[in-house]
Formats: sequence, C-alpha cells, structure tokens
Amino acid sequence: MNTATFASHWYFVLPNFVMAALMYTMLGRFLLGLMVDADSPNYIWRFFCRITDPVVTVFSLVTPKAVPSALLWLFGFVWMFWLRVAFHYTLLLFDLAPRVTGAAS
Repeated sequence: MNTATFASHWYFVLPNFVMAALMYTMLGRFLLGLMVDADSPNYIWRFFCRITDPVVTVFSLVTPKAVPSALLWLFGFVWMFWLRVAFHYTLLLFDLAPRVTGAAS
C-alpha cells in the first residue's frame, strides 16, 4: 500500500490497525496468562494488562458473567475479530473500503 492509498483510505486503515493490535494483544495476554500469575510484577504482563483492561471491560458487558477472566480475554479476541469483520463489511456496503484494482499476471 503506497502513501496515496493510505492517505485516501485512512478511515479504514487506522481503525482496522488499532482493532487488530488490540485483538492480538488480547491473544498475547491470554497466552502469557497461562504462564504468569495474575498479580505478577512482570513489566510485560503489566503492559498487556494496561492495554487490554479497557477493552476487556467493554466486552465483559456482552459476555456471560460465568466466564472466567482468562477465558474472557480469549472471548475478547473473538469479539474483536467479529467487530473487525463487521467494520469491513459495513465499509464495503457503503463502497468505502479499499479495493484491489488491476489484475496480477
């Protein structure tokens, strides 16, 4: 993607990038949570918690309360994936999503 494409589709690229980063950070938190205690002073663990806690709080509102916290992080990953799919589909419906032009030979 060149600069002209990025500048003309920033409304797609930036939110998609932020959602992807949060999505994979939640997956990383889940995987790291399998090896680290929840109250660990590890700076990497604290970073993952600080970045994902606001997102996990939002997704906990739509996830059943019976779900354990570690599994909530995994559900957050799935919720974020479907949010990205819905975002992309919505932009496609309004013909705002970037499309590939030209054929590869």
